[in-house]
Amino acid sequence: MIDRVDLNSDLGESWGAYTIGEDQQMLSIVTSANIACGFHGGDSDVMSETVRFAKSKGVAVGAHPSYLDLWGFGRRRIVGDTPAELERTIVYQIGALKGIAAMHGHPVTHVKAHGSLGNVSAENLEVATAIARGIKAADPELIYIVMPGRETERAGQDVGLRLAREVYADRTYEDDGNLTPRAKDGAVIHDAELACARVLEMLERGAITSRTGARVDVAIDTICVHGDNPAGVAMAQQIRDAIVAAGVAIEPFHTFVD
Repeated sequence: MIDRVDLNSDLGESWGAYTIGEDQQMLSIVTSANIACGFHGGDSDVMSETVRFAKSKGVAVGAHPSYLDLWGFGRRRIVGDTPAELERTIVYQIGALKGIAAMHGHPVTHVKAHGSLGNVSAENLEVATAIARGIKAADPELIYIVMPGRETERAGQDVGLRLAREVYADRTYEDDGNLTPRAKDGAVIHDAELACARVLEMLERGAITSRTGARVDVAIDTICVHGDNPAGVAMAQQIRDAIVAAGVAIEPFHTFVD
């Protein structure tokens, strides 16, 4: 059994008059928060309030950059960006959050790509490397949240970043270790008991199990839990309780990853 792990969630994704997610409830459960930086959600007020509340709860904060896709919430594939252009958008988004976080005296510790950008980077080394280079340019001390065994992990290692390897509590996996596309039936797990059982199995075995039953060995530093609705918050709390009951410490990953 893994002896310690982080819980992270994608937060700060409201924008203007539109409220998305149950951020304050989730910030009482997780140890790291990935905060939208304006390209798929989030604005200066939302970022500021999310960082302020995260600090009050002792939750680490990181940037959650995406393709420039407010209309599609960052879930559409944006084609045509060169690696250099993508690298600059990553620096831009990290810089926005770092400025807000500095105003509150709370450091930015990590970066996790959102939505379609995260999916593409898991499969495409050029995209993953552009993200990694952008992270290093913005702050070489930042930790890159990556999918274990995928191109993001390879890019982070090549660029020389610290890595946090992530698995998902409420998503299913394909045989190659990538997430099942959301368009497929069963890609998202809604049963809290099933999600808890899967998380404990991953921590026990150091592996994920694909939809077809294939075992994929992975290192695990952090578990993503989603709380964009009240049922999601309840699931996240159940997962946290199950991990603690299993004797696994829950700590921000920036305190223990190499």
